Amino acid sequence: MNKKDRIKMIMKEAGEAAELRKMVGETLAEPLVDLANTCSGVIGSGGKILICGNGGSAADSSHMAAEMIVRLTSSRNRQSLPAISLTADASIMTAAGNDFGFERIFARQVEGLGNKNDLLLLISTSGNSPNLLRAAETAREKGMRTAALLGGDGGKLGALIESRLIIPHHSVQRIQEEQIFLIHLLVELIESDLFG
Repeated sequence: MNKKDRIKMIMKEAGEAAELRKMVGETLAEPLVDLANTCSGVIGSGGKILICGNGGSAADSSHMAAEMIVRLTSSRNRQSLPAISLTADASIMTAAGNDFGFERIFARQVEGLGNKNDLLLLISTSGNSPNLLRAAETAREKGMRTAALLGGDGGKLGALIESRLIIPHHSVQRIQEEQIFLIHLLVELIESDLFG
């Protein structure tokens, strides 16, 4: 591919991303505000948010937990918010995978860390990962709230959880870009709810 074709490819991708961003803003603003209210309510009642995902979504889980624990921007100096990334501890994940199977790496943590007044937030581009499905089932058994950032048609997770924000796209890259956009907005809304 020559330089001119590469530039055309970049412009095409940028255009598609911009169109998707506009659609996400138009269709997911209301459910995002509702999810932020749910998260703020969980935190306000003494609960915490457990977050998990696979691959790039695992990194997004840790990213969101960091934004909650530390802060989103330096313009709002506020107390730490209770969030745990279930993807952050390699020892727990590898031990659970070894002893119980990869499909239970998150469910085992939800079982030990989750309480009835907590929320489990799952991040997935497909919504079909067995380990996320098991985590959602465990959260439901414990009476926890459940939410997910999903892609495509929402997959099997879409039917299992209470609150879902679905990016209706086929490209994993575009879905992940929009999910991190939603994560930043979600944290901003939570901060606004709790700290004005």
